[in-house]
Amino acid sequence: MSVQVTRLANGLTVASDHMASIETVSVGAWVGSGTRHETAEVNGIAHLLEHMAFKGTARRSAFDIAEEIEAVGGHLNAYTSRECTAYYARVLAEDAPLAVDLVGDILQNPTFEEIELQRERSVVLQEIGQAWDTPDDVVFDHFQKVAYPDQGLGRPVLGEAAIIDDLGSDALRGFMRRSYGFDRMVFTAAGNLEHQRLVDMVGAAFADARSGDEVSSDPADYRGGELREERDLEQVHLVMGFDGAGYLDPDYYPFYLLSTLFGGGMSSRLFQEVREKRGLVYSVYSFLSSYLDGGTFAVYAGTGKREAAEVIPVICDEINALSKGIGADELARAKSQLRAAILMGRESSSARCETLAQQILTFGRPVSTEEMLSKVAAVELGDLQRVVSRLLESRPAMAAVGPLEFVEPIEEVQARLG
Repeated sequence: MSVQVTRLANGLTVASDHMASIETVSVGAWVGSGTRHETAEVNGIAHLLEHMAFKGTARRSAFDIAEEIEAVGGHLNAYTSRECTAYYARVLAEDAPLAVDLVGDILQNPTFEEIELQRERSVVLQEIGQAWDTPDDVVFDHFQKVAYPDQGLGRPVLGEAAIIDDLGSDALRGFMRRSYGFDRMVFTAAGNLEHQRLVDMVGAAFADARSGDEVSSDPADYRGGELREERDLEQVHLVMGFDGAGYLDPDYYPFYLLSTLFGGGMSSRLFQEVREKRGLVYSVYSFLSSYLDGGTFAVYAGTGKREAAEVIPVICDEINALSKGIGADELARAKSQLRAAILMGRESSSARCETLAQQILTFGRPVSTEEMLSKVAAVELGDLQRVVSRLLESRPAMAAVGPLEFVEPIEEVQARLG
């Protein structure tokens, strides 16, 4: 295995995945703090903090940060999810010291200057507005809210505009101090970089000890239900789903394979029945959203106003059909798709860097490709039937945005299932 892990004296975990045959390296810091670790009163602060990290440090202005990484042809970015926040860069291998230093600087020395906060707050508000104007984005937030009501997992990553408008620099500093302890952080790299050299660079860039508070979050408590938003649109955007599996669930891989064969490609049951045979949608697919302690298995469809009356019953019929039998050929095809996805991901330094970080945050250790492939190969038809039963035992959750005249209520949907 090409992966090595070192824990620094200050508590920061450093891991590398060596790829000798490429000319680049991807590096980054992943913090085990995201939207679900916020309180309702500061929803969106994790995402705003991610933005502000690039807006100046004690050593660099916002322009300096952008200029230095682009001067070497590199790329520096970040994202916030419901369970973590990531800051990462990709550069030529010779420029790895700069990338590590930049990531270390923005995470340890942000200034949160008021003028920059005012500007970036406006940018985030524009981002919220843009998302609101994109119904096939909004419907996923609605679904999350229905699946996990009154919980961190159910709140939007971008936050609420009214809350963002009130967040100040003191709130950002407090959240960072509490949530960004080195015991909750992992620094990973993948590419043409030796492990000990990475350890030395990270040790220099993250020289100070930082211990955060013990960050808690609501446990994942799937509920189900319905959220409908009437809009004057050409299409109905629909997400319908069920209680699924978290990363630590023994049924994670069976759920993943079930999603693949049910709606994960052009040969899947959903695509063939709903789009190819009936022409009811342009886009339809299933997906598994997993977290540490829970997850959802769901279907997205974008369809016409009147077609919605047929799409929902057809999706329900296809879900019910899963309980009547899954073919060995379907499972074999899904395994091949998942195996190929895992192996193709090994060709990208960015993907390997992120995967390594996520594995350590989730499992406390790297997970080898061989272990993942063996778990995929071990799934049998009986495992799929077990997770189908789990789906049908849970209350469905449904979110719909658009012209909803022909979208039947959740009670009728539930009556069709099982």
